[in-house]
Amino acid sequence: MDYILEMNNIHKHYGESAVLRDVTLKVRPGEIHALLGENGAGKSTLMNILFGMPVIHATGGFKGEIRVAGQPVEIHSPQEAMKQGIGMVHQEFMLIPGFSITENIKLNREISHPNLVSRVLGHELESLDHTAMAKDARLSLDSVGVSIAEGTRVGGLPVGYMQFVEIAREIDKRGVRLLVFDEPTAVLTESEAEQLLKVMKSIADSGIAIIFITHRLNEVMAAADTVTVLRDGGLVGSRAIRETSLTEMAGMMIGRGDEGLNRVAQRQQPLSGKIALKVRDLVVDMPGESVRGLDLDVMEGEILGIGGLAGQGKVGLPNGVMGLYPARGSVTLFDEDLPLNAPRQALEAGLSMVSEDRRGVGLLLDESIEDNISFNAMQIKGSFFTGVGPLKIRSARQVREHAKKMIRDLDIRCTSPAQASGTLSGGNQQKVCIARALTMDPRFLFVSEPTRGIDIGAKALVLETLVKLNREYGLTIVMVSSELMELRSICDRIVIVAEGRVAGILQPDSPDTDFGLAMSGISTQEEQQR
Repeated sequence: MDYILEMNNIHKHYGESAVLRDVTLKVRPGEIHALLGENGAGKSTLMNILFGMPVIHATGGFKGEIRVAGQPVEIHSPQEAMKQGIGMVHQEFMLIPGFSITENIKLNREISHPNLVSRVLGHELESLDHTAMAKDARLSLDSVGVSIAEGTRVGGLPVGYMQFVEIAREIDKRGVRLLVFDEPTAVLTESEAEQLLKVMKSIADSGIAIIFITHRLNEVMAAADTVTVLRDGGLVGSRAIRETSLTEMAGMMIGRGDEGLNRVAQRQQPLSGKIALKVRDLVVDMPGESVRGLDLDVMEGEILGIGGLAGQGKVGLPNGVMGLYPARGSVTLFDEDLPLNAPRQALEAGLSMVSEDRRGVGLLLDESIEDNISFNAMQIKGSFFTGVGPLKIRSARQVREHAKKMIRDLDIRCTSPAQASGTLSGGNQQKVCIARALTMDPRFLFVSEPTRGIDIGAKALVLETLVKLNREYGLTIVMVSSELMELRSICDRIVIVAEGRVAGILQPDSPDTDFGLAMSGISTQEEQQR
């Protein structure tokens, strides 16, 4: 048997958008096959197709062929994938906290034996064979090197143990031929990650194939036999690990060179060299993000880009500094200490933010454009009120005139300032968010994922707006984005965040390989020493 899995010439569209284009993935029995790519490269969609996830079939299915052990198969549900011997170890744990380890491992595959009642009323009433299930669970736990008692309740276990219980559950399934590990080391300590790689190799030695989805290139070099790289929904290539290197894999992941790298506007005047924002040892408790002792200096008057893979900490930084999520560490803004966990004080100090969640956090969707633009300034600065002494009322005229100015300056396409914000296009909603931030007259602006979910024309206008604010008004801007090419098109410097810390600070025209290595938490100097 040459391959246990062949996914040949896979195409997938969501509406007009092609998310996979002619992708082929072939995995041999007993090999560890790494699957690499930036966020949005198509890895998750490819695995959703393999597992027959409902989202695939509810959106028109896919084109291409899947073969398991040489035979063409059609997989319409995760249950059918399991029947083909395909299992998955999820990054997000699929365990029941109130159950024991044994109960989680044997869930839906319980062992039972007949009793007097079941002989009369049917096998559904058979008694559970706790001894046999515990024996199976013990064998699976031993195979992953976990010595904890199989009767232990899952709730309250350390994260590392939960990951190994997930693996033990998959191993316990009969007839498993292929396991998918989705970012399995993301939540593990260094020693736990090393143990997991050993377990993966042991599983592969038993003949079970593994698809290893990760962003950590060091782990790919240490554990994988083969690597396949996706980029922008297309297949970049597959390599035997012995025939590639960290540098080549990093370049394959990013690999755009100067394609599409159009600098929006070159800086004419040099920066002052003064520090606008100093962040030291920042830790942020934000779900899905990891900020673990981050240090950063932002220069006055620059546009600083922050990039990195999802969940690595780039979005957590502005949310922590602005006080939207619990944070600790020290932050200095224009030589003044900035208290953490105090959103109002952050706004009063001259910080402003355009959130990545414009529909959830950024906008009051049912309210008018003009009310959205004026809201923060009214609450924090007391703007747009008229009256004498304590007797003040909202000035509808001031609100309307200011909104009209913002609409003109930012080219917000709308019928009037009274139009509900929720009826605007994504790009115009984003501009309303920017207008609200600017109405605070900030000295420093965070912009998080400013072009997410908007069309290419609107993206260009948003980026041009940011450059205009920086060049003409001297506004210091930190732009967080998953779109590396956009960062490279307008930023003076680009900070790559990995594992919750700064992994590298690069120039926009730095080589693709440097960006790829930094995203994997590897400095260029480390690679040169290899």
